[in-house]
This record gives sequence, structure tokens and C-alpha cells, in this order.
Amino acid sequence: MNKVFIDGYAGTTGLKIYERLSSRKDIELITLTEETRKDINARRDALNSADIAFLCLPDDAAKESVSLIENNTTAVIDTSTVHRVNTDWVYGLPELKGQREKIAASKRIANPGCHATGFIVLVAPLVQAGIVSPDSLLSCFSLTGYSGGGKKMIAQYEDVSRDSLLDAPRQYGLTQKHKHIPEMVKLCGLNNAPVFCPIVADYYAGMEVTVPLHNVSVKALQDCFREYFAGSSLVHFTEEDAFSEGGFMSAGAFAGRDDLEITVQGNDERALLVSRFDNLGKGASGAAIQNMNILLGLEETAGLNFR
Repeated sequence: MNKVFIDGYAGTTGLKIYERLSSRKDIELITLTEETRKDINARRDALNSADIAFLCLPDDAAKESVSLIENNTTAVIDTSTVHRVNTDWVYGLPELKGQREKIAASKRIANPGCHATGFIVLVAPLVQAGIVSPDSLLSCFSLTGYSGGGKKMIAQYEDVSRDSLLDAPRQYGLTQKHKHIPEMVKLCGLNNAPVFCPIVADYYAGMEVTVPLHNVSVKALQDCFREYFAGSSLVHFTEEDAFSEGGFMSAGAFAGRDDLEITVQGNDERALLVSRFDNLGKGASGAAIQNMNILLGLEETAGLNFR
């Protein structure tokens, strides 16, 4: 039986991974008591006893956890930002060409950021196909539910006496230094960072990422996505247009799911590339479990919820 340790299981992503794995018969969870979960020696023992260690920690704490591993057998899936553009780590988005094989052969996997996932699946295939130039000046608009901000933000939004400003969507990342931008640039092979506009709104979970393009054939875009993700269980292209929801596209349509949907809207003059998924699913814990399944040689979608 495969032994799994979640370092930082008290956070939002850690709790979701724990909930998903606790009922699986092929996984033995290594757990620490509330008194020992921050004890460095207890964590060291747990990390070195695990076949798979999930790091659901702030960046500095994640680096510390890696330093505690004293063997070459424990595989690490890090959900923090710190290793995502590190060349010694494999980026955990298996739907990218050649990435699944790299994940399966590695002991160090950097789980993707949620906004970054939605952007990369839209842009990387087009850059690889030569439809979008690496020199393009792109922009990205991304809506997320408040669970993406972790336990502190969840508590703020669910406080009955909360600030009235939380009643409306709020844009953030205003300095254009958002932590997901480096991985968006690197994994897409871009020479310029996109103008990135993330917005958090008053709903729990769900994400909608939009990248606008000028003067590109909608058919060429559709053909590229259809071919690139053919056979993928968790990332799929659909030709449904916005009128399937009465002219709207809800950012919460994929809440509770672990798959991701891509659509192309608009026309040949002004097209909208849209990806929709759950920021806690394919954007966090679902992606982490998918990577774990690949590392262990299991069915990639085991324990995941998808259409």
C-alpha cells in the first residue's frame, strides 16, 4: 500500500487532499497529532516514511520540508509557488505535450497555480502550433471564487459582519507582480508577461479564465484545441457557444469537479479563449491527486470527479 503524508493538511488545499484520500483503499495516510504537526522532527520522520509527500505550505515552509527529506525515494508534490519555475522540478500539468511522461519519471513535482492552469491550457497549444507568437502582447482576465484565497479569505467572506465591499467583485494583483505570472510565461514559451487581471467575487468556488485575441481564425483555434486535447479525460474542448447558458458563461459552472473545459467565443476579428474549472479541483487538490496517480502508475483519474 502506498504511504502518503500531507505536510500542511490544515490549510484549504491540504484539507481537500486529505478528504479525497481518506476513503481510498490503496492509500495509507501518515498523520500527525495536532501537537506534533509543526514539530520538525515529527515532520522529518513522516516525510522520510512516505512514498508521496504533498506540501500544502507557504513558500518558505515548503523549502524547509524539502530540505528535511534525506532519501531518494520520497516523491514530492509541492502545491506552493516556490518550485514552479525551478528547472530541477517538473511542472505538474500532464495535459501539456510530453509533460505526463516527465511527471511519471520524476520525484519532484510542482503543482500548477489555479489562474496559471487556465491561462496555460489556452495559450501554450497555440504558441506550439505557431498560431500565437511568443512575442505576442497578451492579456488575461480571470474570475475566481473566494476559496482560492485560503482559510483567511474564506473566513472574511463568510463573516456575517463582513465589510460591504466584499459584496461586489474585487480586482487584485494590481502591481502586475502576481505570483502566477512567471509560470504562465515560462510554460507558454512567451517572451512577454501578459497583462493579468485576476478578480475575486462573492461565490465559494469556480474559475473562469479569458484570453482575448485579435485577427485569428476561430476555426484554426478550435481545430488546434480539439487536436491538442484529444483523448484527455480532464481537459476537453467544446464547441458549445455562450447561448447554451442564455448568452452568459458562469464562472461557477465547474464547481465541485476536477476537469476543465475550453471554449472559443467571438469571431475572426475578436475572439475570446475561455477555460472554466474549479479553483479547488483542477486548480489545486484535484490536480495534485492526478499527479499522485501518475507517479504511482495508477489510473490517472482515480478518485476524481469529471464528466
